Amino acid sequence: MAALPAVEAVALGGSRAQGTHTAGSDWDLAVYYRGAFDPADLRSVGWEGEVSEIGGWGGGVFNGGAWLTIDGRKVDVHYRDLDVVEHELAEAKAGRFRVEPLLFHLAGIPSYLVVAELAVNQVLRGELPRPEGYPAELRRTASERWAGTARATLAYAKANHAPRGRLTEVAGALATAAVQAGHAVLAARGEWVTNEKRLLERAGLRRIDEVMAALRPDPATLADAIEAAERIIDRATRP
Repeated sequence: MAALPAVEAVALGGSRAQGTHTAGSDWDLAVYYRGAFDPADLRSVGWEGEVSEIGGWGGGVFNGGAWLTIDGRKVDVHYRDLDVVEHELAEAKAGRFRVEPLLFHLAGIPSYLVVAELAVNQVLRGELPRPEGYPAELRRTASERWAGTARATLAYAKANHAPRGRLTEVAGALATAAVQAGHAVLAARGEWVTNEKRLLERAGLRRIDEVMAALRPDPATLADAIEAAERIIDRATRP
């Protein structure tokens, strides 16, 4: 991969980079390119699997990749545009970010996810910039914004879905708000997040499961559930 045109670095990510993998874990690799990277060059290597075009996974900072089988191993490849990565690194230092939708992510992803990858991934080939710790301004802005979004998500569900007994909508709001709150907790601690897989455990928000398990499609039960979630999230995110 490092030999492909426009590729300047390759990094190992995911659980294998962080030492939390199991024998069955897949391999996550990021190819960092500058300029015109052509996925056809990766496709031409001949590995079995699916290779997306640039922007094929929705655009934004997470702009495509591949699902491959290489020597019997499942390998996920992520495209990383170095111009975008360096821009988001500068933005993160200034405490600025945006949240983008991404498949399989309840709350979407913060644009500083690509900065988190620089901090936790292992560079295998080439050189990449590294953040100097977790930016202090990002700790403030990200924790405040994520916590505020979680509260707003629950408030909307309380006003519009619980009174009408809409269990599915309330359950979705509870799950989304919990993940948003998880981002807030870890941002306040200055801990990088690269996906949602262990977010609730890391943030100490697994008690939300108990709230979800008690849901019933009647207004009073749904309102009580939202209030219980509000208390859990408030305790976790208040300074």
